[in-house]
Amino acid sequence: MTAFFYLAAIVLLLTVAASLLRIHLGPTRADRMMSAQLIGTSGVGIILLLAAAQDDGAILDAALILALLAAFAAVAFVKTSSADGAGDREEEDE
Repeated sequence: MTAFFYLAAIVLLLTVAASLLRIHLGPTRADRMMSAQLIGTSGVGIILLLAAAQDDGAILDAALILALLAAFAAVAFVKTSSADGAGDREEEDE
């Protein structure tokens, strides 16, 4: 079963390599952001597979932090991509 986890992690690494190529080629900022999200999601999957293969629960914290960072990156991208800050609460109070 451990070999299956490692094989699945290698497949996910191939998707990360394809995402890096998409980030390099573009053509739009949205394409690059979607590729970065794929890297974040694949990274979480890789970390979870390695945690299962090594039977180590402490690695799960790293996967959780990476998932949070990927979500924050998506929110930051949306806020900076819109012309008015996408409903920025600080701007509305003034």
